[in-house]
Amino acid sequence: MMLLDREDSQLVLVDYQTKLMPHIFEVEQILANAVRLAKMAKLLRVPLFGTEHHPDGLGATVDDLRGLYGRTLTKTFFSAVEDGLVEGLRPEPKPQGGNARSLPKHLQKAVPQTTARSSIVIAGCEAHVCLLQTSLDLLEQEFEVWVVTDACSSRTERNRDAAFDRLAGAGAELVTTEMVAFEWLRTSEHEAFNDVLALVK
Repeated sequence: MMLLDREDSQLVLVDYQTKLMPHIFEVEQILANAVRLAKMAKLLRVPLFGTEHHPDGLGATVDDLRGLYGRTLTKTFFSAVEDGLVEGLRPEPKPQGGNARSLPKHLQKAVPQTTARSSIVIAGCEAHVCLLQTSLDLLEQEFEVWVVTDACSSRTERNRDAAFDRLAGAGAELVTTEMVAFEWLRTSEHEAFNDVLALVK
């Protein structure tokens, strides 16, 4: 992995939920960076998924993020992959309309191949449970996984740090919110540069 490519990226934000957040280490900074990531994704047209683990028990996504999510996946497994995240990240090609099968083979249109964006930028809570298990499963599915460390946490610092050590050892890239911002932009000439800069300042 070299630099993050905006055109090949998708953002996944894991379980920033109302009943969990009060117990999270450094929660204010973590939430502020998650919101920055979501707003940058919107500005730069990077697809964004949010997840909610057992919302009946842990509450809905916090208000600051809920309105920014493109799609929200409700899950019961700790890994969002077990509840269908990959199907969202790798959409199936749409079937051809009309009665194409009745045409001679040389006149049939080829089914368009959809190329999934393979770089998953991910952040969330708790780092050592749902974020860790989702990230490891995404690596197993041959995605590149970029964990935004300053937007992730757990109830304890020790659990958070253990998650980062394990993820790095498994092949995930550990990055920060500002790394993501400037690698997605690549140049100060980008039309969204000033808007993104305002978010990270």
